[in-house]
Amino acid sequence: MLGLLPDSERVRALAEIGVIFLLFEIGLELPLDRLQRLWRSAVIAGTSQVVLTLGLVAGGAMLFGWDAAPAVILGGLVAMSSTALVMRQLADRGQVDSPHGQLAVAILILQDLSIVPLLLLIPLLAAAGNSSVGDLALSSVQLVIALGVVLAVVRFVVPRVLARAARARSSDLFSLLAVLVVLGSAFFAEQLGLTLAVGAFLAGVAASTSPYAHQLFSEVVPLRGVLLGVFFTAVGMLFDPHVLVDHTAFVAVYLVVTVGLKGLIVTLASVLLLRQSLRIGVMAGLALAQTGEFTFVLAEAARQAGLIQEWHHQAVIAGSILSLIATPFLIQIAPRVGDWASGERTLDDDNALPALKESASGPADPREAGRVLVIGFGIAGQTTARLFRSLGIEYVVVEANALGAENARKHGEPVVFGDAARPQVLQRLDVAGARLVIVAISDPLATRRIVSRIRTISQTVPVLARTRYVLEVDPLETAGATAVVAEEFEGSIELVSRTLQLFGTPDTSIQKFTDALREGGYGAIRSGLGIELDPWLTEILQEVNAQWLEVPASFTSAISLADLAVRATTGATILAVNRGGTSTANPPPSFELRRGDRLLVLGDATLLAKLEALLASRAADH
Repeated sequence: MLGLLPDSERVRALAEIGVIFLLFEIGLELPLDRLQRLWRSAVIAGTSQVVLTLGLVAGGAMLFGWDAAPAVILGGLVAMSSTALVMRQLADRGQVDSPHGQLAVAILILQDLSIVPLLLLIPLLAAAGNSSVGDLALSSVQLVIALGVVLAVVRFVVPRVLARAARARSSDLFSLLAVLVVLGSAFFAEQLGLTLAVGAFLAGVAASTSPYAHQLFSEVVPLRGVLLGVFFTAVGMLFDPHVLVDHTAFVAVYLVVTVGLKGLIVTLASVLLLRQSLRIGVMAGLALAQTGEFTFVLAEAARQAGLIQEWHHQAVIAGSILSLIATPFLIQIAPRVGDWASGERTLDDDNALPALKESASGPADPREAGRVLVIGFGIAGQTTARLFRSLGIEYVVVEANALGAENARKHGEPVVFGDAARPQVLQRLDVAGARLVIVAISDPLATRRIVSRIRTISQTVPVLARTRYVLEVDPLETAGATAVVAEEFEGSIELVSRTLQLFGTPDTSIQKFTDALREGGYGAIRSGLGIELDPWLTEILQEVNAQWLEVPASFTSAISLADLAVRATTGATILAVNRGGTSTANPPPSFELRRGDRLLVLGDATLLAKLEALLASRAADH
């Protein structure tokens, strides 16, 4: 240490508090819904990464003379990544929903879940060195019993405590009990021979099933930044910079193994087991190529148990800090590294484009020219494909997920497996002769790259790109997209449309208004705060339009247009009446309206609203 704070135990206590709240929040916020969606990737890639990293590092350490217990702990330290940092970096770049982002999230979830068995393993490893087989078995039974007691207590006690506090209707009392639940569960677990972190995690999982979990979440989560700051600050205060000088070789090997081995394992697991593209595997591997907060937690628990020496603990802290510093740069260069790695493969590779290899080696079949090319077969791609199939429009889909492409082909979809970011694939599919290219993938970086490479091949083919985020519209248009559909924009327009419907605005006016917003490149929506809509847009809503209205079913008897006095009362003009599929144009005053009739009315929003009110009132009178 630097000597600025001589009492290191106080610093360790500060870090321990941060760990307790961090693990409680992880348990409380455990994304079970996301785990259900990503369970296959989490189980296959996540388990492979944790088990292989732990096994290889432990085996390598034992080859260099380490005992088995410290070697296993070292493997567990390297296997963990930083959930907080990786999620923040992916979110800032808009890559959480991208294929490599989803893969990284799945592995992070598995790592978060594996922290509990690793923490439970520490006391067993500590006892194994000085105990007989019988004593070790007894310790294991005691540990299982203690774990069961803690689970039972937090499962049945914590929700009831929260319920009592909620019924008291005191926000201060609920906040106080939230803190007591976190600390009390942790210390209760410690008294039974478990660790503070395990108790806090189990309490969080138990509380997440309570009806009051959302309120508890709102009490604890605002502390997230503070607690992480406390935790990492305490770790930094415990760091001894002399370790970098005295044990440079160990720190360097730790850093290289962490980045290289984890990146390689994630890449191989994604390509060989999940059959993802090499580019996605490389990008996910680089995103997870660090050790993070759980490494510090495990290292401290192992140090206290006597499984690793003090200098080992300090060296792990040093290597982990360096890996955390390198992470933003690794994620930044990940797309280029992924392109470089995947670019070394050719179309003759056994894993590349099996569906395309089945065709002739010559150019694409001329009969397929003029078809629509859909890139990506997620929800958007599937919906578009259904439309084309219904209209009888020929199309072909390119999907980078081999399993997804194989499953789609089993259902008769014209889907080929390939990475559309590669020019060879686009040329093979004759993108220049396509009627339309639709890019419907969720990776913003890959979308931009695909659009740019399409434009390199053809300057005239229409390209319709879909993106989730506002910030991607301008880059995609610059890259050459003919039109960009932004989900954020379309959601805003749909919200405006539904609002105008509730205010009685005619459907035709709403349609013209929303069309004008889209034709303007969403400029009205993208304007800064305090800037009103252009007056010509609001004038659209006041235009006179023809609108269909239906006579209410509450009409019990017929009533003539003369008796209604539509023109005199509302100012609207009835152009036609449709009854049972037969239309009567310019109905005379004697024409009698009946329930279920559809009226074609000419007027603005105000006049149409008056007519609707008139029909409703006369129906009530009858």
